[in-house]
Amino acid sequence: MDALTVSLFLPVSAGLSAAKLLQESGLSPVVLEARDRVGGRTFTVRNKETKWVDLGGAYVGPTQNRILRLAAEYGIKTYKVNEKENLVHYTNGKSYPFKGSFPPMWNPIIMLDFNNLFRTMDEMGEEIPKEAPWRAPHAEEWDKMSMQQLVDKICWTSTVRRFATLFVNVNVTSEPHEVSALWFLWYVKQCGGTMRIFSTDNGGQERKFVGGSSQISECMAQELGERVKLQSPVYRIDQSGDMVVVETLDKQTYMARYVIVATPPGLNLKMHFTPELPPLRNQLIHRVPMGSVIKCMVYYRENFWRKKGFCGTMVIEEEGAPIGLTLDDTKPDGTVPAIMGAGVPAAAGRRSYKLFSCFRLKRICDIYSRVLGSEEALHPVHYEEKNWCEEEYSGGCYTAYFPPGILTQYGRVLREPVGRLYFAGTETATEWSGYMEGAVQAGERAAREIMCAMGKIHQSQVWQDEPESQEVIARPFHTSFFERRSPSVGGLLRFIGFSTVLSAAAAAGLVAYRKGLIPRS
Repeated sequence: MDALTVSLFLPVSAGLSAAKLLQESGLSPVVLEARDRVGGRTFTVRNKETKWVDLGGAYVGPTQNRILRLAAEYGIKTYKVNEKENLVHYTNGKSYPFKGSFPPMWNPIIMLDFNNLFRTMDEMGEEIPKEAPWRAPHAEEWDKMSMQQLVDKICWTSTVRRFATLFVNVNVTSEPHEVSALWFLWYVKQCGGTMRIFSTDNGGQERKFVGGSSQISECMAQELGERVKLQSPVYRIDQSGDMVVVETLDKQTYMARYVIVATPPGLNLKMHFTPELPPLRNQLIHRVPMGSVIKCMVYYRENFWRKKGFCGTMVIEEEGAPIGLTLDDTKPDGTVPAIMGAGVPAAAGRRSYKLFSCFRLKRICDIYSRVLGSEEALHPVHYEEKNWCEEEYSGGCYTAYFPPGILTQYGRVLREPVGRLYFAGTETATEWSGYMEGAVQAGERAAREIMCAMGKIHQSQVWQDEPESQEVIARPFHTSFFERRSPSVGGLLRFIGFSTVLSAAAAAGLVAYRKGLIPRS
């Protein structure tokens, strides 16, 4: 064996996928896991009421080929999230059934505004390099803006501004005023665009794993065997000598030639580094907080929503609502009917931390009852929740976010090695960052960086594309001529104003001509 490589693991698969690749390459990795379980920000609970339930990262879809490859290797099957019946959009106290990724807007002005918002976001995203968003032509300008400021600049109607807020809430569990416009546009772009990130069918929420997503980490841990050390939070990393010395909280010491730190950036603050981290890295880890989310699973005796013609997907726009987006979480064989609440919109989530779970459940059932128009929603048979903000070794979920002004100043050191320290974690990914897929990409990239440093592979082999999954095929999203060419509300108003001026000028000219004020020759 060439060396001992210590991989510090927290996200779903980053540390374990790095260790797996290193072991397959003939090296001897050790995984130090702070918790008493593997899986990080995935967390599958098994009990008689639910059979199994994912209280953390759960969803997978087209273009997430690395996590799908691992699942296939371990024989873990996927199934499609139900969206056969109507979705429902709840706004202004009324429910509107619809089909497709986004709720339709019938008011023509709102429709133009809605279309322009998402078209503009995708067009801006095209300018942003996935591997280096700070190099975008307008990087500094967009990074100084919050998403709230960008939405206010783009949108003309309060309806679309509200939906834009929900879009930010459910995707990054943060508020629009908290996140950099550059970072959020990059985040959406590296997930494949607005349609791919928000859609269930053909999108990021298309499928789940039969038996739960934690199985993938558990299978990797089983493969690594005694190399995985649970309840081993890292306290100190010293690379001042010939070997890197890693000490855990229970005073266990490990020595390695290289270390992969696979935690969210902010958790580096729990570790003591010798020598100290470089200034930009040290500043970075103080400036990237985690999102805020409580994942809520409500179980019922039967799928009453399907009987009413609803699939279980609810897009809920209501001030102070405990849930912004739901999906059907019934098992693929039709048993254990349940609705998953996609966390809690960021600000509302923080306000609800003080609630006991029974009160939170009541508020959730009340809103489900109003949205679905059903008394049955008030009578759950079981409830599961996970407050990720109280997790010491996550600090929140789904991912760390960049506030305005941080990405252009500090983002370039996110993946930059520090001596013999290499950095993984889903935040360092360039595809599906914040998802299980991003964690696998990050872990495998960090492992190959080490192999490159050891002379085992060439630099050109560090970043590798992943072949498309043969079972989960990505289909293109088609846009209509109207969606591509329709004006913004501002553009329409300018056109109307210009047309009005032209019409007035033509009418004045005609009157002058008839009065003989303009020569007829």
